[in-house]
Amino acid sequence: MPKNELLSLIALAKNKDQKAQTKLINLFWVDVFSFVMKKVQDENVADEITVSVFSKVLSKLEMYDPNFQFKTWILTIAQNSVIDYWRKKSRENEDSTDNFDNIKNQFARSPEELLISEEEQKQIISVIESLDSNYQDIIRLRFFEEKSIKEIAEELNLTIANTKVRIMRAKKVLAELLKNNEFDD
Repeated sequence: MPKNELLSLIALAKNKDQKAQTKLINLFWVDVFSFVMKKVQDENVADEITVSVFSKVLSKLEMYDPNFQFKTWILTIAQNSVIDYWRKKSRENEDSTDNFDNIKNQFARSPEELLISEEEQKQIISVIESLDSNYQDIIRLRFFEEKSIKEIAEELNLTIANTKVRIMRAKKVLAELLKNNEFDD
């Protein structure tokens, strides 16, 4: 795609034009997914990271400097996301020795603490139920039934690209709603 076409597509995407955003994602999805896949060697993890990368890309489009290659900019975001993934994974491994204590503490929770976590769960479910039905379906299939992007696309009769975009948007909307309904500890 010629640079001037890409720049006008980016400008439309910055202005929240959903078709432009989807086109931008479709243009670079394979590049980002392939890059991430080489680094993590797990298709599901690569899918998750790639969705996260495009969520960051769309939310930070105004920071893109047209003097640089757009693909390089996106792949830099992907690289940083992979680094974050490995850091988090490393911390989880370090913390795994504490897991037994955490499990033990789970059983030692007071009835009040258990009620609070049930209350939080009800609040989260109520926030999800307040979403548009398309987002509800996506969240249910992806996070409760843990289906793959391909399975969700087939079930909802969507393209894989549209499924990825919907997952990303649903996560964004849900995160915003949860942030606005922060739970008291």
